[in-house]
Amino acid sequence: MTASRDTAALLSERACKAHDACAALALLERSIALKHRRIALIRYLHAQYLDAPLEPRHHDYVKTIAARLSIDALMRIAATARARFDA
Repeated sequence: MTASRDTAALLSERACKAHDACAALALLERSIALKHRRIALIRYLHAQYLDAPLEPRHHDYVKTIAARLSIDALMRIAATARARFDA
């Protein structure tokens, strides 16, 4: 695993297990920088759930992605976000 992936794994652990809003926001920022789509939506949902300080650009990014997906795809992504957070 690369250092960047190691960092992401640690942040993911903090966000999902410790409910760390700063970690969730850092993961979302990373996904936006890497132009992720589905994982960015999952990370956005986590950050939103944890009341991370989301900015208009975060909302705009995920709105653009979500607009291109079907309702079924969005429902699967939301279910995945919920499952990862509850695990």
